[in-house]
Amino acid sequence: MTRPEVGELVEWAAREGWNPGRHDSELFWATDPDAFIAAERDGVLIGGGAITSYQGEFGFMGFFIVRPEFRGQGLGNTLWHARRERLLARLRPGASIGMDGVFAMQDYYAKGGFAFSHRDIRFRADIPDHPATVLVGNEEIVPLAEVAFAQVLDYDCTCFPAPRPAFLAGWLAQPDALALGCLRDGKLSGYGVVRRCRAGCKIGPLFAHDTPAAMALYAHLAGFAAGGPLFLDAPENNPAALALVQQHQMIEVFGCARMYLGPPPVLAHQRIFGVTTFELG
Repeated sequence: MTRPEVGELVEWAAREGWNPGRHDSELFWATDPDAFIAAERDGVLIGGGAITSYQGEFGFMGFFIVRPEFRGQGLGNTLWHARRERLLARLRPGASIGMDGVFAMQDYYAKGGFAFSHRDIRFRADIPDHPATVLVGNEEIVPLAEVAFAQVLDYDCTCFPAPRPAFLAGWLAQPDALALGCLRDGKLSGYGVVRRCRAGCKIGPLFAHDTPAAMALYAHLAGFAAGGPLFLDAPENNPAALALVQQHQMIEVFGCARMYLGPPPVLAHQRIFGVTTFELG
């Protein structure tokens, strides 16, 4: 795809109710310009999707859309399989591919070799105009820019299957967002990002050693969404993440099945309170 076509795909996503971030198209493109695959008919864009390669060590399939008037004709099936084969060719032999697929398509993706891991569930909270200042434990919350990038990248690698320095560099510094770290004895014990979207804000990722660190980060990130809705995509295989959303009375509004082609990555699942994106992993 071309850069303008990626922007068009983001607009399609907005119409589908995916609620993209304000700067998603430029951030996604900067991460891996070769990741975006278009389907065209007579020179017109009719579908597309992402096949992101993280240094050839891990791949992620997402952002899969076909224009409504072209659905039900087998075109999406052709595009999906072409994307899978192209991504496999971009990875080292034996590398795994992840995806977050809508539940209704789970059987289809299973036929393509993907095995179910767990559900990632989107929750919503409505943040008041003037949320009360919440003090949670003795956690030290600081702007993430004050933490060495190498330290953030090392922490991220415990929760994501491969290093993603290019993605993180842009994601942490994006406009209309807030990135915070949690420190204990001067060491990073978690970090989170909240960004403005077409409607309200989304937290992603939210990675933390434990519940106190996650709660402290959430409390500070939620203030950024004052006066509007706040969304968090929590993995069901971390009970502490579900306890967090229940404590904050968040409401389930959407969900995806996390699936893998190849061996499931070994991750510190107990640290993952919120995934980064459904589109790039």
